[in-house]
Amino acid sequence: MTALDSLRAAIARHAPQDGTFACALAGVKLIRCSSPTMPMPVIYEPTVCFVAQGRKRATLGASVFHYDPASYLVATVGLPVVGAVIEASATEPYLSLQVDLDCPALEELALKHPAREHPVPTAPGLVMNDMTPDLINAATRLVTLLDSPADVDALGPLAMTEIFYRLLSAPNGGIVRAVTQSDSRHGQIARAILWIRAHFRDVFRIDEVAGLVGMSRSTFHAHFKTVTAMSPIEFRNQLRMQEARRLMVSDGLDAASAGYHVGYDSPSQFSRDYARVFGMAPGKHAGQLRAIDN
Repeated sequence: MTALDSLRAAIARHAPQDGTFACALAGVKLIRCSSPTMPMPVIYEPTVCFVAQGRKRATLGASVFHYDPASYLVATVGLPVVGAVIEASATEPYLSLQVDLDCPALEELALKHPAREHPVPTAPGLVMNDMTPDLINAATRLVTLLDSPADVDALGPLAMTEIFYRLLSAPNGGIVRAVTQSDSRHGQIARAILWIRAHFRDVFRIDEVAGLVGMSRSTFHAHFKTVTAMSPIEFRNQLRMQEARRLMVSDGLDAASAGYHVGYDSPSQFSRDYARVFGMAPGKHAGQLRAIDN
C-alpha cells in the first residue's frame, strides 16, 4: 500500500459519509463528496488543501485551478472563490484534507529555517503546487493519528509542524513564507483584505484603503491584483454577491432586499452585478439553489 493509498483509507475512515468533518486535530478538516457538485461561492481562508482522491476546480477572478492527488492548493489570504468538485463517484468519492495555516507556527519555523531562495516580493494569494512524497507522507501521518485518539494531544502538534515545514521547504515555499511577513507588500495587502471584508457593505474610496496600509493608490491597486487576481472593487463586489446569495437562499430574502443589505441602493444595478458574477438574475439563481437544497 502506498502512502497515498493510506491517506485515502484514513480520510475515508474518519469521513464515513458525504460532508465536511472537523476532528480532534485543531485546524484540520476532512471532506468527502460522492458526486460532482455545482460551482459554489465560498471564502477560502488561509489553508492548504490536499486531495487524496477525485478532482476539484477553484475559480478566483479569471484564474482557474484544477487540483487532484498530484497537486495541492494553498490560500495565503481570505479570498472569495467559486469551488466545485468535478470528479467523484459513490465508489471513488472525492476525499480531501484541509489544514488551516497557523501563522505563529509558520513564523517560528520561518525564523528557524531561513529561505534558501530570494523571498517572493508579492505572492499570489491562491497557488497550486506539485505534491511531493514528503508532503504525502506527512499528511498521512497527520490523518492516521486519528486512529489513536490518546496520541493526538502529544503527537498532533508535531505532525502539524512537519506539514508546515514541508510547505515552507517545498518548491515555491516562498509563497507560503509570505504569510509570515507582516511588513511585506503581501502583508499590507492581507491587512487591506481584512478591512474590505469587514466593510464590503460600505461605500469607500480606493485611496482610503491604500492609505490605511501605507501605499499609494497605483501601488496598492497593482499589488492587490497580484494577490487576489481582481481589482479592489471587483473583490468587494464578489463579497457582496456571495453574501446576497446566502441571504436569498438561507434567509429567504427577495433580490431587492438582499441587494439593499449588501450595500446597493439600486435593485437594477444589483441585478446586473449579480448576473455578471453568477451568470443569471438573482431571483432565478436563488430559486434554483433552494430547489437543489430541498
